[in-house]
Amino acid sequence: MKSEENNLSSKKLRDAVSRLKEGVKAAKDELDKDGVIKRFEFTFELFWKSLKIFLQEEGIECRSPKGCLKAAFRLGFIQDETLFLGMLEDRNKMAHIYHREESARIFELIKKDYLPAIESVLGKLESSD
Repeated sequence: MKSEENNLSSKKLRDAVSRLKEGVKAAKDELDKDGVIKRFEFTFELFWKSLKIFLQEEGIECRSPKGCLKAAFRLGFIQDETLFLGMLEDRNKMAHIYHREESARIFELIKKDYLPAIESVLGKLESSD
C-alpha cells in the first residue's frame, strides 16, 4: 500500500505533467516554448523526487536525481536509462544557461521524447502496489 506522501507526490507530478502537456500543445512562438521549458524543469524536479519517495518505500535510498534514475532503471520502471540521463543533463543546461538553438532542440525533445517517457514511468508508479 502506498503512503500518503507517495500519493501526494504522484498527484503533484500528474498535475505538472498535465500542465506540461498543455504547454506543449499550445506553444506557438519562442516565448511559449521558453515557458514549456520552464514547466519541464519543475516537472522533472517533481519527477525525480517522486521516484525518490517511491524508491524509499521499496527500501532503496537515493540522494540525487542521477542516483534515483539509475535505481528506477534497475527496477525496470525506466526502460531507456540513456534517455532519462539526457533529460537530466538538458534540465541542468536550461536551468543555468540560455542558448536559442539549444532551447529549440530541447523543446522538440520534450515534445517528442521526454513528456511521453515521463508519462510512461508515472503510469507504472501509479499502478504499482
